[in-house]
Amino acid sequence: MSQWSYVVEPEELQMRLGEANLLVVDMCSPERYAAGHVPGAVHLEYARIVAKREPTVGLLPDVATLTAVFSGLGLTPDTQVVAYDDEGGGKAARLLWTLDVVGHDKISLLDGGILAWEAEGRPLSQESAFPKASHYEVTAYKRGAATADEIMRRLGKADFCVLDARSPLEYSGQKQTDAKVGHMPGAVNIEWTSLMDRDNHLKLLPQAQIRTRLEANGITPDKEVLVHCRSHHRSAHTYMVLKSLGYQNVKGYPGSWSDWGNRADTPVEV
Repeated sequence: MSQWSYVVEPEELQMRLGEANLLVVDMCSPERYAAGHVPGAVHLEYARIVAKREPTVGLLPDVATLTAVFSGLGLTPDTQVVAYDDEGGGKAARLLWTLDVVGHDKISLLDGGILAWEAEGRPLSQESAFPKASHYEVTAYKRGAATADEIMRRLGKADFCVLDARSPLEYSGQKQTDAKVGHMPGAVNIEWTSLMDRDNHLKLLPQAQIRTRLEANGITPDKEVLVHCRSHHRSAHTYMVLKSLGYQNVKGYPGSWSDWGNRADTPVEV
């Protein structure tokens, strides 16, 4: 079969179920998983792939924690991971971004998640899947993640742009979640769900439409693009969208505004 893309349609995933080295990961609630999931999918709790250090949430866990999680999934260097959830893809994308950060680039997001899968009448299973554990050692964070200090050094550079995936109210400072309100200087606000088709089970809008909107806002493939939200949950989905469009230099900000908005040294605009 052909190489997997960063975003995979339900029809293709159904045809490829059972392929060697394929791991489908369900990031829904345990109850939703039990009610019906993609056949063969293993369940993973979102809380296992994020860490917090109050008031900052959505941080990367340490390498030992990720080693345990990925080994428990039976991951090997050859494993193709397809992830989904039932809320638009944020949780699933956060898993895929984490894999990319540690150097595992065989990652795909199921377009529309379980909502699209079910709406299209594709098979569901209530049989829990338990993978055979492996030893998948995470040694370092290799790419795709930025720190506040790195971002501050890049702000204002012609080859750097910031895509804020939060809501317009958060971006404008009308909704306060942390000590500081507003947004990073020069950041463009493209709310994460605005790239989805609400009339088509939260599947992505056509690529040409998304690309036109991004480029009209200065988010172009020749730049380094920093994506963030409040914890890098919503913006992990945006990260996968950009990767699917061929953007080569994209980074996520673990902790996102819950870090930036609670530091004394970070600049903001309102």
